Amino acid sequence: MISVKCFHFNALQTTCSVLSLEGGSRCVIADPGMASAGERERLGKYLSDKGLAPEAVLLTHGHFDHIFGVAALLRSFPGIPVYMHPAEKKNVRISPAYASYIEGGDIDNSFPTVDIEGGDILHLAGLELEVIATPGHAPGAVCFYDRTHGILISGDTLFAGSIGRSDLPGGDYDALMASILSRIMVLPGDTDVIPGHGPATTIAREAATNPFLQPFNEPDPDGDVDPIALDGLD
Repeated sequence: MISVKCFHFNALQTTCSVLSLEGGSRCVIADPGMASAGERERLGKYLSDKGLAPEAVLLTHGHFDHIFGVAALLRSFPGIPVYMHPAEKKNVRISPAYASYIEGGDIDNSFPTVDIEGGDILHLAGLELEVIATPGHAPGAVCFYDRTHGILISGDTLFAGSIGRSDLPGGDYDALMASILSRIMVLPGDTDVIPGHGPATTIAREAATNPFLQPFNEPDPDGDVDPIALDGLD
């Protein structure tokens, strides 16, 4: 049985997920966005109380609110790998400029990362996690899918009732919609989705109720709009 503990950290309430097997001593931490000493203490207390040691950090993308706590986590657990798509290195590099706009916005972005690509399978903490490339919100955005337990860490690609924004540098609305429709919504309907912000949801719930995923919202493959002929109108 898998255990998933979600925290909501920093001013943007970014979801940080701790995944482990029940009774295990190892875990993986996705998007550690702790921006304050108090938030770092909350995560540390949970790990200590549960007897868990992180085996790796997973980054769905490199925006500042998802990486706030990476460097601090590496200081507490030296040598653990930080997995990230290489296309996100620019977002990590420019993160201090964006982080400075919010309270407590000092960020250490000097941590090393290990490159991952869509289709990679990560065997960590007794879990098998598939990397799904979902560019659109960010060029190197990825989701992490545990097929065995039916859990998807979707980052800022898919939310409950919404989708990620695509107006930040490197964002692309058509790419985002293509990623969601062709790579995420094809997963089993009972897949539990843990988004980067807000409440958890399921693939089936989003297919039925998410207004951004209803017909006619598909990306235009060539960017052109065909004229519509209306009979009876001049």
